[in-house]
Amino acid sequence: MSVKNNPHILGTESIGKLLLQYSIPAIIGMTVTSLYNIIDSIFIGHGVGAIAISGLAISFPLMNLVIAFCTLVGTGGATISSIRLGQKDLAGATEVLGTVLMLCIINSVLFGGLFLLFLDPILIFFGASATTLPYARDFMQVILWGTPISYTMISLNNVMRATGYPKKAMLSSMITVVANIIIAPIFIFHFRWGIRGAALATIISQFIGMVWVLHHFMNKENYVHFQKGFHIVRIRIVKNIFSIGMAPFLMNVCACGIVIVINNILQKSGGDMAIGAYGIINRVLMLFVMIIMGLTMGMQPIVGYNYGANLQNRVTRTLKLGIISGVSINMIGFISCVFFPNTISSMFTSEQTLIHIAATGLRISVLAFPFVGSQIVISNFFQSIGQAKISIFMSLSRQLLYLLPCLLFFPQLFGTTGVWWSMVTSDFLAFVTAIFILVYHFRRVAKNQQLVV
Repeated sequence: MSVKNNPHILGTESIGKLLLQYSIPAIIGMTVTSLYNIIDSIFIGHGVGAIAISGLAISFPLMNLVIAFCTLVGTGGATISSIRLGQKDLAGATEVLGTVLMLCIINSVLFGGLFLLFLDPILIFFGASATTLPYARDFMQVILWGTPISYTMISLNNVMRATGYPKKAMLSSMITVVANIIIAPIFIFHFRWGIRGAALATIISQFIGMVWVLHHFMNKENYVHFQKGFHIVRIRIVKNIFSIGMAPFLMNVCACGIVIVINNILQKSGGDMAIGAYGIINRVLMLFVMIIMGLTMGMQPIVGYNYGANLQNRVTRTLKLGIISGVSINMIGFISCVFFPNTISSMFTSEQTLIHIAATGLRISVLAFPFVGSQIVISNFFQSIGQAKISIFMSLSRQLLYLLPCLLFFPQLFGTTGVWWSMVTSDFLAFVTAIFILVYHFRRVAKNQQLVV
């Protein structure tokens, strides 16, 4: 194994250098993935129609729910892998790898099949109308059939990044996205397969990425790889994975519930066009959120390793750099959406009503966006050090404590605009909550260090 891919440099190398080395590949991977989602929506908007964007927006809650079960395993497994390596426990990290793979297969078959069985009632509950239901159904049927491929590719890619191969993990995402960008327009415009063609392109490209990731872990020269007995599911590891992965899992489940509420409110106040506008806003804002998630993916092995090695100063420096970077990233999103909302919205559709609603929503919903950057970093920091309960609370605070009550109040007064103001208010309150929790945590750490001395 080369020194370059030795995970133990996480405890010795410069924090700034490590953050660049691990975060840049993850950021590139997440950015490219998010850009694909935007480009895919543009293809659908111009190749299928404005109403298809609304149908795609209806599928977001179910997509979040599908991804939730994936992140439960992938994020938990990646975090535990890096902590095990920080404790010099290579055998433990290898056991985690095999358990992650088996859980991906089990979860995808179980939940993918369950969602397929009740797909129409689920989509109607999520806010689908008679007009948008066929589009949402066509898209999700293909996605759900492909969940074993999606789960394996995404989860093992997280473990690859956490075990010392951030550039390879970046390449996995890039291979998948490039394939997707090539295949999707062929299926949509040439074969005229519509929104189902977009979904099929997604699954085919993820299959290509899955083959790449599996090949990596089958190579015995890599630091962590599949070994004999990898198919054995170890209950103690499953408990640890679920404990750590529960925070992002619950965050995705809550996001699903919140989007259901938003879709139903928008259906009543603005109809299918309002839901389509939210779909556009969601895609744009998620671009910047995914960039920050890439940043936290890069932070995770650094924080996890140094926490496991009891190197508190390095943990703190990583967090500070992460917060500064997160705020800077979302500041760019804030400026773009406040000053160029019409330009951004018109990329997705030529329907003027949809452009107007989306532009208004973009301009309002990003007013507290810079604060979101630090809140995401802080929440993922607690996940990286194994503080599952704190991370879960912080993940849920924006969705349940703040956003849901706002959605029950503001739209009653302001209609569709009230949805956008609800997002702003909850973002700011979640940020304040994160700061209070972080300050309390470090005061407790400082107190414990004084007691040891």
